[in-house]
Amino acid sequence: MQAGALVNGQVALLLRACEHALPQTYARVNVQRLWSLFEEELFPARVPERQFNPYAERHAELDCPNAPALRRANLRSYLDAYAGKPPPLLLVAEAPGPWGCRFSGVPLTSEAQLASAPFPLDGRPTSSTPNGPYREQSATIFWRVMRPDFPQFFVWNSVPLHPHEANEPLSIRNPTRAEVRAWGSFLGKMRALLSPERTVAVGRKAERALGEIGAACTYVRHPSQGGARKFEDGMRAILGEMGL
Repeated sequence: MQAGALVNGQVALLLRACEHALPQTYARVNVQRLWSLFEEELFPARVPERQFNPYAERHAELDCPNAPALRRANLRSYLDAYAGKPPPLLLVAEAPGPWGCRFSGVPLTSEAQLASAPFPLDGRPTSSTPNGPYREQSATIFWRVMRPDFPQFFVWNSVPLHPHEANEPLSIRNPTRAEVRAWGSFLGKMRALLSPERTVAVGRKAERALGEIGAACTYVRHPSQGGARKFEDGMRAILGEMGL
């Protein structure tokens, strides 16, 4: 009986170890698959007029010499934060802003945040501005609300290229429907790899992008242009429902 109890105890310990290890292994594999997806479809993507690929392009006056490589490294550091466990929540925003992801390479994150301690992500600024790294109001609001729950969520843009007006590289414009649809397949593949329990659209444009690929989602207000309180209230409700 004692030997049998010992064996049963060892089996139970092994099962608990497997339950802990399997999500980690799954997460590590999917991080690499996500990175491969980025390497195959995002980094070499053809860039239409009035868009900018932060991971492949450099503006001679706005970016430091090795900016694209630094932004790819920042993105890889972001992905590596999920190597321990897959995030149960996916947040989809619209597109990189001119003072956020355009320079940081990380959605809804500014290069100033990456360069500040303490911040849950490591990274380096990529701008050549003499006034220090760029800051973005939406990124500041987003991380103020979401930081306590990191890395239980993964945030991405439905259009990963920065849309801007002609000859105005630091402007912002709404992506066209064609531009959103051009990245629908990529968004669907990424969502399939993450396999989240729940998907949240941050803003109406993100909601439409997810609808284009048939992905069920919950809408929350984007934090920009006076939406901070509604964004926070919406996310607090969702996180509470999920027990996070």
